[in-house]
Amino acid sequence: MVTAIIVVILVILVAAATATASAIRVLREYERGIVFRLGRLTEVRGPGLQLLIPWLDRMVRVSLRTVTLTIPPQEIITRDNVPARVTAVTYYRVIDPSRAVTEVESFQSATLQIAQTSLRSVLGVVDLDTLLSEREHLNASLQEVIDAQTEPWGIKVTTVEIKDVEIPERMQHAIARQAEAERERRAKIINAEGEAQAASRLAEAADVIGRNPVTLQLRYLQTLREIGGGQNSTIVFPVDVVRPIVQALGGGPAPAQQPAAEPSEASGTAQLDALVEHQLEAARRGELGPGANGAADPAAEAAEPEPARTEDPSAGT
Repeated sequence: MVTAIIVVILVILVAAATATASAIRVLREYERGIVFRLGRLTEVRGPGLQLLIPWLDRMVRVSLRTVTLTIPPQEIITRDNVPARVTAVTYYRVIDPSRAVTEVESFQSATLQIAQTSLRSVLGVVDLDTLLSEREHLNASLQEVIDAQTEPWGIKVTTVEIKDVEIPERMQHAIARQAEAERERRAKIINAEGEAQAASRLAEAADVIGRNPVTLQLRYLQTLREIGGGQNSTIVFPVDVVRPIVQALGGGPAPAQQPAAEPSEASGTAQLDALVEHQLEAARRGELGPGANGAADPAAEAAEPEPARTEDPSAGT
């Protein structure tokens, strides 16, 4: 009899300990407790010590922290029929614990499935160039689509980021060739723009030089100085620079300025021949100068007739 009483007392103590353990709950600051009493939702408990009715109340813990959800790699085909393998990550948090428990069986698994299907549907309607270059726009579109579907569950999707896009190797080579061609096109455009600007500047410089011919002489001298600074064995003197020196040495008058004629195909050659003849004439006058002052010309002496000889009649006698 005593043994039976002891067994009953032990059973009562164990049951009381179990009931006490099940009636006391401690919630952390980032947790909320959803209490069901006989299967019916009663209230949402906050952090701290919570007392429940044993065998009648059941509490479900829900974390309010932001959850990082990694989306497995998804095989997609872009609008321009290019296969790609995309990996993304989603950040979400629970804003309504009661709906997160009562509206969906497992909000973690449901959010993952919605993220996978939305990733394939959104990225499948864009081109490969858009997928590679407009990441921010696509991330915002994915966030809006996933958040609109998880909002009835009390889930707020804060951020969706595309981590990696893998494309076939042949497409990588094609993109590299396209980028190289684009860089060459830009280089040619920049070179053409530079030549156009240089031509415009040269035209302005020609106008300035045409108004003041001395500027051209100074430019010739500067060019000769630059040529002489290097290790050159031949120096080319422009005609406009040599002309004043030849005129000074020859002592001849400067050629009369002829009225400007209309340009023709042989005008440049005629001017050059006239200049060469003028220089040769000036040099010839310099060489024949002493003969003009009194020296006898051998050809003239040979051509002069001898005087007639007269015989004296008395010389014979």
